[in-house]
Amino acid sequence: MQNEQFVIGVDFGTDSVRSVIVRAADGSEISGSVFSFPRWTEGKYCDPVINQFRQHPLDHIEGLEVTIREALRSAPKGIAEDILGLSVDTTGSTPVAVNRQGMPLSLTPGFEENPNAMFILWKDHTAVKEAEEINRLAHTWGGIDFTKYEGGVYSSEWFWAKLLHVLREDPAVRDAAFSWVENCDWIPALLTGNTDPLVLKRSRCAAGHKAMWHPSFDGLPSEEFLVKLDPLLKGLRDRLYKDTYTSDAVVGTLAAEWASRFGLTTRVKVGVGAFDAHMGAVGGEIRPYHMTKIMGTSTCDMLVVPQTELGDKTVRGICGQVDGSIIPGMIGLEAGQSAFGDVYAWFKDILMWPLEIIVARSPLLTPQVRDALLADASDRLIAELSREAEQIPLDVSGGLALDWMNGRRTPDANQMLKGAITGLSLGSDAPRIFRALVEATAFGAKKIVERFRSEGVRIDGVIALGGVARKSTFIMQVVADVLNASIVVPRSEQTCALGASMFAATVAGIYPTVEEAKKAMGSGFDIEYRPNAENAKKYEYLYQRYCRLGDFIEQEITTQRSKA
Repeated sequence: MQNEQFVIGVDFGTDSVRSVIVRAADGSEISGSVFSFPRWTEGKYCDPVINQFRQHPLDHIEGLEVTIREALRSAPKGIAEDILGLSVDTTGSTPVAVNRQGMPLSLTPGFEENPNAMFILWKDHTAVKEAEEINRLAHTWGGIDFTKYEGGVYSSEWFWAKLLHVLREDPAVRDAAFSWVENCDWIPALLTGNTDPLVLKRSRCAAGHKAMWHPSFDGLPSEEFLVKLDPLLKGLRDRLYKDTYTSDAVVGTLAAEWASRFGLTTRVKVGVGAFDAHMGAVGGEIRPYHMTKIMGTSTCDMLVVPQTELGDKTVRGICGQVDGSIIPGMIGLEAGQSAFGDVYAWFKDILMWPLEIIVARSPLLTPQVRDALLADASDRLIAELSREAEQIPLDVSGGLALDWMNGRRTPDANQMLKGAITGLSLGSDAPRIFRALVEATAFGAKKIVERFRSEGVRIDGVIALGGVARKSTFIMQVVADVLNASIVVPRSEQTCALGASMFAATVAGIYPTVEEAKKAMGSGFDIEYRPNAENAKKYEYLYQRYCRLGDFIEQEITTQRSKA
C-alpha cells in the first residue's frame, strides 16, 4: 500500500457512529469501526411520549475518537501517514445551542444534564406548535414566503422550529445561548479547532433544506420576519450566518489536538459536513432523475436535477430544493417518510411486551435462560413475521394501514398526524397486520413519487440504500410492486460513510470534483427488485384506498385539533 492515498468517512446515525478508512483509488474499505451511543442506548434525555429525542454531545465526541482509533488499529501499519482527507455526515436537522466559543451548552457547567442544551435529534417533534406558527406567518404576513424553497410547508423536525421551542421553554438556555449550530457543522469545526459560531463554515445542505436559507433571501429569513414570529429571536440572525458552503469545500486541516488523539497527521484536510442521506445518495451513485431512497428507521428520498432544467420551478410539499446540497452544481431535492423501519420496530415492541413482562417474571426460568430467550425472540421476530407475511396471498379486501406513526414528512409535512389500521377481523393475525404495515410504508413511498410527478419532476429510476434495502427481500419486493418500478441496490453496505469518503477525497484534492470521486470510488449495484405486474395492478387499487383513508384520518385529526 506504499504511496497509496486514503481518506476517512464518518457517518453519524441515530444510534451510532461509523468511521471507515477507504482507498481513494477505488473506494474499497480498508477498515472500519462502529460505536453505539451509550447515553442514547440507555434512553437518557428522551421522552417518546412527548416525542422528545435528545443526544448528548459526549456520545458523539467519544464515538468519533473510538471509531477512528479502532479503524486505524485494524488497518495496515503506517497507513496514517497516507490519510489525506476526512469528511462527516450527520443526522439532521439536529441543532444545538452554543456559547460564544461555539461549545454546546451541555458541555458547560450547569447544563450537563439539561436535554434542552443537547443536540435536538432529527426525530424530535416537540416543536409542532412552533412549526405551525412559522407556516401561518410565512403564508400571511405579506412579505416573502420563506418556506417556498422548503416545499411550502415548514416542519417541526427543522432548525427554526426547534430552537424557538427551546428558547420559549427554557429561560436558562435562552440566556446562555449565543448561537445555534447544526451537528454536521459543529463536528468539522471541532476537528479543525475553530468552533466560533460567527466564522465556522455552515453546510449548504443543512441551511437550505432546514433553515430557510436561500441566496435570493440574502441568506436566512429577514430580521423583520423573525421578530414578528417571536421577539425572542431578535438579533439572533446576526449571530448565525449569511454564507453557506457545499461539501466539496475545505473547512481546514485537522487540529493538532485531534490529530494526536486519533493518531493522524495535521495534513488531513476536513471537509464541510452534510446530512447523512445527502452524502449517502452520493455514495449510492445518485444520478439525475433517479430517486435514491435511504431506507432505515425513516426514509430520505433524494433527487438531483440539473439547474438549467428545473429553472424557477418550486416543488410543493417536499423537504426543500437546494443548489449543491447533494452534488455541487445540481439542485438537490429532498423528501421522505418520518417512519419506515420505525413502524416495524413499533409493532415488534408491541409483540415483545408480553414476553418481556411475563418471561421476565417467570419463576420457571433461570436468569440466563430468560435473557437468552428474550434476545433470541427479539432478534428473530421481524424475520419470522416477514417470512409468514410473504406467504399470505395479496388480498385487496384485507387490513389496511397508514404509516403516520411518527407523523408525515412528505408530501406536506404534518407531524400531528397519527397512524391507523383498519379492516381488522378475528382472522387478522400478527403476520397479516405486519403485512398491512409493510404495504402502508410502501404506499407512503408511492405518495412521494406521485407528488414529484404531479409537480412536473420525472422519476426515471429508483436506487435503494440502507439496512432495509439490503436485509429484507420481502419489504423491498412489496415496495417494487407498489411503485411498479425496478429498484437497484448498491453493492456497498455503508453508502453514507462511502459518500463521506468521496467528499473527503475531493476536499483532499485527490479528485477535482465529487462527480469524479463518485465515478472512481462507487461500488456498483448487485441487487435488483423487479415489480410483479399482477401485484402492481392490485396494489394500485389498494393505494387508492390508502389515499382515501389518509384523507379521512387527516380531516378527523384536523377537526379534533380545531375543537381542542
